[in-house]
Amino acid sequence: MATEEPDRSAQERCVIFNADDFGLTDGINRGIIEAHEHGVVTSASLMVRHQAAKPAAEYARAHPEFSVGLHFDVAEWRFEKGEWKLAYRVIDPGDSAAIRAEFERQLGSFQRLMGRTPTHLDSHQHAHQSEPSRALLLAHAERLGVPLRGCDPAVKHCGSFYGQTAQGEPYLSGISPSQLLDLLEKLEPGWAEIGCHPGYATDLDSVYLSEREEEVRVLCSSEVRQACDASKVRLRSFHHYLAWTKHKLELQRRAPK
Repeated sequence: MATEEPDRSAQERCVIFNADDFGLTDGINRGIIEAHEHGVVTSASLMVRHQAAKPAAEYARAHPEFSVGLHFDVAEWRFEKGEWKLAYRVIDPGDSAAIRAEFERQLGSFQRLMGRTPTHLDSHQHAHQSEPSRALLLAHAERLGVPLRGCDPAVKHCGSFYGQTAQGEPYLSGISPSQLLDLLEKLEPGWAEIGCHPGYATDLDSVYLSEREEEVRVLCSSEVRQACDASKVRLRSFHHYLAWTKHKLELQRRAPK
């Protein structure tokens, strides 16, 4: 994996398109792979608890340039008939001991599936943004030497490329090419992660269905690729970010004191 020059990367817009829910279903895997091979997706976050985690990991192992992190999964909420309803819960999100045990279990599953540690950490429906999950995952991220979504000051997370409102209503303009191009134009120099959810809705139990297929189309569009080139956006993965971080630390270590 090529190393980024720290000064140069700080001046340019280095963008990681990260696809969540890798491993959820075969249809999700197919959409993410298509958006990687024919579009701008450079990275994904693996849900190890679900039915298609093994084939997702097999693909990732065969394509080492594709960075894959752990999508920690403890619950899912859905907005239905005017209120948020719990679709499933793995553990009590307020129980520190349960969170720690479940994270270690999912991390172990990830390592067995992938044969390595994750390149980054995040969580389903941003569960890690609340305590006690936040502190526990921050500690694990530090131990692993990887970024935790939204908690690393060097990597800005952008989650506004999404096809529904906060109330679960369709919002296709949120995943339009023009929306994505606008996001890219507004990015400041440095590192940014743009979250996305490409996939195909076959056998998927979710309230986010047709939107995933539209994301595949947009992320694979020549319009978006050409805009990245025209805006001098450098498509990067978390592999690049980790190499950049390592190189930057090495330069700091060698600097005269």
